[in-house]
Amino acid sequence: MEKEVHEQYEYARRRLRQKKILYFHFVLFLLGSLFLFIANRFFGLGVNIDNTNQNWCIWVITIWLFIFILHFIKVYITDRFMNKNWEREQIDRLVGLQQKRISQLESKINGDTENKI
Repeated sequence: MEKEVHEQYEYARRRLRQKKILYFHFVLFLLGSLFLFIANRFFGLGVNIDNTNQNWCIWVITIWLFIFILHFIKVYITDRFMNKNWEREQIDRLVGLQQKRISQLESKINGDTENKI
C-alpha cells in the first residue's frame, strides 16, 4: 500500500513540475514577444539596409507560439493520458496476449504429440 502512495506522490510531484515549467514558458513567451515587438517596432532592430520595414518579429513570435502550443499539448493532453497507469495497462495487455499465444502453441504441441501416440 505504501508503494502505491509513494507512486501517487511522485506522479503528482512530476505533474506539478511539468505545469510549473509550462506556466514559466507562457510568461517567458509573453515577455519575450513583447520585447521582440518593441525592439522591432520602436528601436528598428533588424531593419534592412534598404529601409524596408519587415516584421521579422511576427515570424519569430509565431514560431515560438507553435512551440508553446506543442508544449501545452504534451503537458495537458499527451502526458495526462499516457502516464504510468496507461503504460501498466498496455504492458499487462501485451503480456496477456503473449501468454494466450504461448498457451495456444502449447495446446497445439500437446495435441500433436497425443495424436502421434
